[in-house]
Amino acid sequence: MLKNYFKTAWRQLLHNKIFSIVNIAGLALSLTAFWLIALFVADELSFDRYHEKADRIYRVVSHGKWAGGGFDITGTSGALAQSLKKDFPEVAETVRLNAEGGGIITYGQKQLKADSILFADNSFFSVFSYHFIEGDPLTALSKPRCIVLTQSLAEKLFGTAGQAINKTLYFQNNFPNLVTGIIRDVPGNSHFAFSGIRSFDDNYTTDPGNLSIFTYLLLKPGANAGNLIKKLPAFVARNFPDSITNIKYSLELQPLTAIHLHSNLSYELGNNRSVRFIYVIVVIALLILAIALVNYVNITTARASVRLKEVAVRKIIGASKTNLLKLFLTESLAITVLAAALSFLLAVLLLPWFNKLTGKNLELWQFGSVITMICLAVGTLLLGLLGGLYPSLLLSAFKIIPSLKNQLGSRKGQLFFGKALVVFQFSVTVVLIALSLLVYRQLRYMTQMDLGFNKSQVLTFHIDNKATREKIDLLKNRLEQSRYIKAVAVAGNPIGNNDIGMLDYSPENNGVINPKASNLGYGLQVDASFIPALQMKVVAGRNFTEGIATDSQSVLVNEALVKKAGWSDPIGKRIQAAGPEPKKVIGVVRDFHLYSVQHKIEPMVLMLPRKNEDKDNVYARVDPAHASEAVRYIEQTFKHMDPDALFEYHFLDDNFARQYITEQRQGKMLLGFTALAIIIASLGLFALITFTAEQRVKEIGIRKVLGATVGNVTGLLSFSLLKLVLVALIIAFPVAFFLMHKWLEDFAYRTTVSWWLFGIAGLLALVIAIATISFQAIKAATANPVRSLRSE
Repeated sequence: MLKNYFKTAWRQLLHNKIFSIVNIAGLALSLTAFWLIALFVADELSFDRYHEKADRIYRVVSHGKWAGGGFDITGTSGALAQSLKKDFPEVAETVRLNAEGGGIITYGQKQLKADSILFADNSFFSVFSYHFIEGDPLTALSKPRCIVLTQSLAEKLFGTAGQAINKTLYFQNNFPNLVTGIIRDVPGNSHFAFSGIRSFDDNYTTDPGNLSIFTYLLLKPGANAGNLIKKLPAFVARNFPDSITNIKYSLELQPLTAIHLHSNLSYELGNNRSVRFIYVIVVIALLILAIALVNYVNITTARASVRLKEVAVRKIIGASKTNLLKLFLTESLAITVLAAALSFLLAVLLLPWFNKLTGKNLELWQFGSVITMICLAVGTLLLGLLGGLYPSLLLSAFKIIPSLKNQLGSRKGQLFFGKALVVFQFSVTVVLIALSLLVYRQLRYMTQMDLGFNKSQVLTFHIDNKATREKIDLLKNRLEQSRYIKAVAVAGNPIGNNDIGMLDYSPENNGVINPKASNLGYGLQVDASFIPALQMKVVAGRNFTEGIATDSQSVLVNEALVKKAGWSDPIGKRIQAAGPEPKKVIGVVRDFHLYSVQHKIEPMVLMLPRKNEDKDNVYARVDPAHASEAVRYIEQTFKHMDPDALFEYHFLDDNFARQYITEQRQGKMLLGFTALAIIIASLGLFALITFTAEQRVKEIGIRKVLGATVGNVTGLLSFSLLKLVLVALIIAFPVAFFLMHKWLEDFAYRTTVSWWLFGIAGLLALVIAIATISFQAIKAATANPVRSLRSE
């Protein structure tokens, strides 16, 4: 019997090629999208779970609040880890990380620059799990100036990983590091990556106010993290000075496995993602699948009138309602099986493109071949049953006598259901179009927003050699001699990289500086050329001036600090920052963004470098018409002064663009799946108008004979479906408005939700619907009426 069911199903597929192709194509595309999204989501949820003790590892982060401001950063003080381990018996081990371990590495005649190297405590490999190719994880970092390399870095330096062990590398300024271990490369699903781990010096620590160290805890088996969290406020009160606690300083424990999707603090070690996007992309996958199922249900139920006599004859010869139900469900399963097979081929073809789009390295069999095949089989079965259940119940319920007379009976409920499904399809489509438009508008807003300076054509590079830094003035003078270079400046950090340090400052209030009235802001060391080179604006007072000795004890501040301090006239006010002696404010700089505009501009203090050693980042504004010549001149000049140095440069445009990579990829994903939803919904409309035209072919012929124009006939066929699309617009707009505002909440600086976004989304949906419907409607309207009437 089952064999006969499949034979009948196969004949139906061949007999109704257009509808079969629409159903199979729609389901195949939706299954492919669902599969790719499932791989993406599974990878996102797997972050940091490869560590054996992942469920017991927590990161400690810092929060500070005060009237009108605050900070939320990943860093802590260097002494925190030891204090936590001493005070809390729940803590089995702690480990500290410092991201400043990178630089130029020299081995023999080979030299390369590796920035992704961390300093860490000896306990690093006791807390985190990495596969050692060479060396002992328990002793690899037990002594100062030891380093563990990843396999990739070891191969770059030594050719093979095995040759690296027990060799000595030299970092800038000839610091030797003994290679004591080689590990496999860090998996991609880690919230921080590195190419090497260097051991801290003995008794390494930092000032309590210097929150630059990443601190992780390993709790003992069975320890309750909730109890530890409750003790943290009292711990902060005991261990931190008044200058910190006065700003309502607090600590938070973040579960290791939650960092990637639930943490978006300043100074993250990697590009994290918002869990909100995961929810959105999962809902989109389900909606795309739903749209394809709607197509199948709509097409099958619309074609119910064609199969009336077939149902009647089958019942007359003895088929029960159960037999008919099985037959129609078998047809549904046959379609979904073919769609699943096609989706497998599409997934194989599209996965490389999807990996490029998402920046991942996903594999089709990521869950394992057996589990994947089981999921695919079960999913296909459920999809076939879900999509075919309503049409099967509808078709098997027809009565014999009315069916023989080609009478459907009352169809009000069926028609309403079909119309509701079409409205659902296009409501989803319009919402996705509107969201895609908003995402790209926000990205455009962020990338084109006035940052408070001109980042265009500004090249920046780092000077690793301290001896070269002592000759920085000579380097500047030589660079400024080139007609291809418009301005040169130096600073203590490159902006746009999310690595500007914070400092403790106390502003003057009513003529008195209260050290306990401490705040945290950003601190940046710059020379007198920095402000003009980056075309920043001094809104009050003056810039630093070379040759004025007192400027070394003066500072510039930004507008955010002036507002926070409550100064009406900031010039001449004193501020205590980066040293025991107060400094005088000589100028106010217009607020500017240090990195991503997702983060609010915080108070900032700009100071002259205390010594040449601090002048380690060069900024050069180059002539856009001669950028390549300028780069060559800068490299030649730099290499002339430091022949052994590696010249690696970045443009500030690129630095800031990298801050938005995650958002850009999310936007492209949303756009891609929106386009897919539009295609599937359009396939459904095309099939419905095709069937409507087939059913009314004789009516169309008569109308044309009686004088109906092509426009009259096209409107007759199209109007009812276009009305449903208009209803979908009315439903979709408020839903899209709500979702747009929820998405924008993640951004400190955001665009507005304008009415024209809805207008464009609605217009696009209408154009797509009209184009889809009109093609087949015009084809039917221009057909020769003689052919359709000849059989009458």
